[in-house]
Amino acid sequence: MDEVQLEWMNEGHCRWYPPAAFFPSDGVGVDAARQICAECPVRAECLEYALDNRIDHGVWGGCSERERRRILKRRRQEAAAAV
Repeated sequence: MDEVQLEWMNEGHCRWYPPAAFFPSDGVGVDAARQICAECPVRAECLEYALDNRIDHGVWGGCSERERRRILKRRRQEAAAAV
């Protein structure tokens, strides 16, 4: 992936926080990360990046690992139904 495709990362609110804030070990940490993501201007790009790259850990685009798995499952089901 080239730098142009990742330019959106420069606009993320996460750049002002330590990476550990987005890789929490509990639900409280996930909620705190979601609050940071809530008003982020590149939230959608961040989520799509995590989904496209099958990132298994951390909060990306305001979604936990479990939420991203659900999104991917739903998209697979919708794609199968559309065929």
